Amino acid sequence: MRAVIQRVQRASVSVDGRIIGEIGHGLLVFLGIGENDTESDMKYIADKTIGLRIFSDHDDKMNLALTDVDGELLVVSQFTLYGDCRKGRRPNFTQSMKPPAAEDMYESFIIYLRDNGMKVSCGSFGADMKVEIINDGPVTILLDSSKIL
Repeated sequence: MRAVIQRVQRASVSVDGRIIGEIGHGLLVFLGIGENDTESDMKYIADKTIGLRIFSDHDDKMNLALTDVDGELLVVSQFTLYGDCRKGRRPNFTQSMKPPAAEDMYESFIIYLRDNGMKVSCGSFGADMKVEIINDGPVTILLDSSKIL
């Protein structure tokens, strides 16, 4: 499982011109689900996301986590994180988990975050979405469950 996480002042996601999810201060999570991902991968990425200390403390050091700043999460599915561009010029997405299994994993990720006390908004799985953000920093972090030590 892969996640691109951006610290934001605010973010929203729209489908057909209608906002379906929005947050204030927090994290925007673009979530890619790989064909071999399991519940263990999902929990690893979710726990890492919750615990990332990428918010500034009173000394302006990145030392605080989402819970410390009462931040929110916006989770947007993004199968293109598994785009393989090594051959040719058009990405190959065969490493992405196929729907509906990927949608189930995406929903499990959101439920897991909520069950752990997070305020979560989300996009619409498989939809053509427009995402607007005010990136804070900018701070962008890449997580990949296949890179676990």
